[in-house]
Amino acid sequence: MALVLAITRGAAAALAPEVEGCLNCHREQTLELTLPSGESRSLFVDSQRFAGSIHGDKLSCGDCHTDIEEFPHPERTFKNVREFALAYYESCKRCHFDNYTKSLDSVHYTFLSKGDQRAPLCVDCHGAHDVASPRLPKTRISTTCARCHEQVYQRYAESVHGKALLKGANGDVPVCTDCHRSHDIEDPRTASFRLRSPEICARCHTDETVMKKYGLSTGVIQSYLTDFHGMTASFYKQEQGTPEALTAVCTDCHGVHDILAVQDPRSSVMQANVAKVCQKCHPGATESFPAAWLSHYEPSPDKAPLVYYVKLFYQIFIPFVVLGLVLQILLHLWRVVVSR
Repeated sequence: MALVLAITRGAAAALAPEVEGCLNCHREQTLELTLPSGESRSLFVDSQRFAGSIHGDKLSCGDCHTDIEEFPHPERTFKNVREFALAYYESCKRCHFDNYTKSLDSVHYTFLSKGDQRAPLCVDCHGAHDVASPRLPKTRISTTCARCHEQVYQRYAESVHGKALLKGANGDVPVCTDCHRSHDIEDPRTASFRLRSPEICARCHTDETVMKKYGLSTGVIQSYLTDFHGMTASFYKQEQGTPEALTAVCTDCHGVHDILAVQDPRSSVMQANVAKVCQKCHPGATESFPAAWLSHYEPSPDKAPLVYYVKLFYQIFIPFVVLGLVLQILLHLWRVVVSR
C-alpha cells in the first residue's frame, strides 16, 4: 500500500504547473455547472486519475480547452450536458487527426451529422481526464460498447467468444472492435459489410497458431469460398454489386453476437438444428437437405469417400485424356511429314 501511495503521489507531483493552477479550483468535488436544461455538469477533475492517465504527463488543460484563456472564464451558453460535450468534440483531432478522419466514415458520425446527439463522441468511449489504453484490459472494449449496445453485449457475453473473454480472460477471442473496427465503424446492415464478413472471420480462423490451440480447422474459410455460397459472395464482392438477395455468409449459419461452440446442443450448426438454418433461405428444405452439403470438411477417405474418389478419378483421368489427345496429334503430324 505504501508503494502504491508513493507512486500515486509521484504521478500527481509530475503534473505541469498550468495543470496545478487549474486544479486549485477544479479539484473541488462540489464544483459544477448548472445548465438551462436543469442538468448539472460536474467540473471536478480527479488529479490522481488525470496524472495516471495516458495524457497525464503529456497534456495541459489548455491543450484541449483552447477556448479558456482567462479567469474568470467567459460565460458559456450550453443548453444541456450534451451540448457541453459536443463543444469539445473536435479537441482530440489536434493530436489524433488520423483517427478523427476515420471517424468521419463511421456509422456513428452518420447519425451525428444528421443531428442525433446520442451518437458517441471520443470522450464517450475513451473518457475525458482519465484516458487509458483501450485494450488494457481487453474486456474494457466490450464493456465500453455495452453502454449503448447493452442487448448486443448480453448476447455476446453468452457466446463462445464472450464467455472465453469475460470468464476465462482469453485474449485470443474477438471483441467488438476486432470485427467492427474502432473509429471507422461501418454500418453492419449494409451489403458491403455482409460480403466482407467472411474476411473478418478469416482473420482468426485461418491463423494456424491460434486455431491449433483449440483444435479448430483453418480450412473452414477455404471450404466456404469453394462452395456455392462462398463463390457467389466472392463474385458479388468482386463486381461490387448490391444484389437483391445476398448469399449466405458465416453469420447467417453460425450467428452474429450469439455464436455458440459447435458442440453446444443449442448451436445453430449442430446437426439436429442445421435444417432449420437452411430453411431460413430455402423454405421447404427437408431434414435431409443439409446432407447434400459437405459442411466445411474436405472430402477424404473418411469424410465423403465417394466424392473423394470421384474427384481423384477425374484428377487422373482428365490429364490422361489430354495427353493422349496431344500424342495422337503429334503422331498424325509425324505421319504426314514422313509420307511426303
